[in-house]
Amino acid sequence: MTYKKTLTLALVQHACSRDYPYNLERSLDGIREAAARGAQLVLLQELHSSHYFCQQEQSSYFDLAESIPGPTSNRLATLAQELEIVIVASLFEKRAAGLYHNTAVVLERDGSIAGIYRKMHIPDDPGYYEKFYFTPGDTGFLPIQTSLGKLGILICWDQWFPEAARLMSLAGADILLYPTAIGWDKQDETAEQQHQYSAWRTIQQAHAIANGIPVAACNRCGIETADDGKGQIHFWGSSFVAGPQGELLAKAPTDDAAVLLVELDLSRSETVRRNWPCLRDRRIDAYADLSLRYRDQIKTGRD
Repeated sequence: MTYKKTLTLALVQHACSRDYPYNLERSLDGIREAAARGAQLVLLQELHSSHYFCQQEQSSYFDLAESIPGPTSNRLATLAQELEIVIVASLFEKRAAGLYHNTAVVLERDGSIAGIYRKMHIPDDPGYYEKFYFTPGDTGFLPIQTSLGKLGILICWDQWFPEAARLMSLAGADILLYPTAIGWDKQDETAEQQHQYSAWRTIQQAHAIANGIPVAACNRCGIETADDGKGQIHFWGSSFVAGPQGELLAKAPTDDAAVLLVELDLSRSETVRRNWPCLRDRRIDAYADLSLRYRDQIKTGRD
């Protein structure tokens, strides 16, 4: 018999400005609302306490980074202890002089740091110049053990890679959590915008299906303009939670702040995996070439 194991998860979605204290207060208010509504675990969006500074390469923005533990993680830890909840927050981490990461920190119900995850896949696209700021992570794809279960934390660009989701799942993650900052360029045509949005949600639902576990993505909303006034990203919000068969359990609006609450039955993953045994039927003896950058020649039995 599989015993039911429930978890009440909340996603806090909001717009951000260049006013750091204001952004942080919006996150804290969202956490308080979530806890008042019964949340046990709260997921914040990527870089929730600042505007998305990666639209341009500007060395002064390194001043936004802080250590972990540090001012922001300490405030979140205090709140986690006060409300007796687990909080997952994405921060701009200063690890050492000249060494910075996009890092998710997990605060336990007693205010302690359960663990951190440093973003592994770093994009460098128009409007998303993250390689200028962030060193690729070195924590590996290992879930963080908490009092609520094992949390598989991945960040934004990580959400496009099935290998990352699979490795977190193979290491025992009960759920995949993605702090996110993604949106449309103002010059994108409507059809292209819809293609991008559909791809973003579909691939994450596919991670849920392929691994038989819930997936949650918390995205920021609002329009943010680059310092030069040329670049502009319309963050599409739409934070969502999918079940272990990819079913959409809850979705936030595109342009409005929201505290999205979902009660998850984590034990359902066992039932799904028994009927769709993707982990059982993996051909690990035939996957060695996944470690190659690119397979330039297809070998056949005649080689």
